[in-house]
Amino acid sequence: MNWLVLIASGVMESVWAIALGKSEGFTHAGPTVVFVVALVLSMLGLSFAVKTLPTGTAYAVWVGIGAALTVIYGMVTGSEPASLARILLIVGLVGCIIGLKLVSGAEA
Repeated sequence: MNWLVLIASGVMESVWAIALGKSEGFTHAGPTVVFVVALVLSMLGLSFAVKTLPTGTAYAVWVGIGAALTVIYGMVTGSEPASLARILLIVGLVGCIIGLKLVSGAEA
């Protein structure tokens, strides 16, 4: 359960990061509300996960999911350039996130 909450909070991290950019300095109400709600949900999920998971592992997984999804969103929407190198680096990041989960499970 804690891993599912951590993954969901990592997704919410991406949502708040994207909403932050769209809020244009908190001048647009819709994205600002999405930012605040996603930020609160993301932090609550992370705080729940670190009750049972090592903090360093949980944080790395949380930020890795958020970063990967945010970059993927940028490449899909065209706001960031897409290239083979960027895609391979994202795949590597996701692989490291999965590796942390597998290693954490073996140590428990």
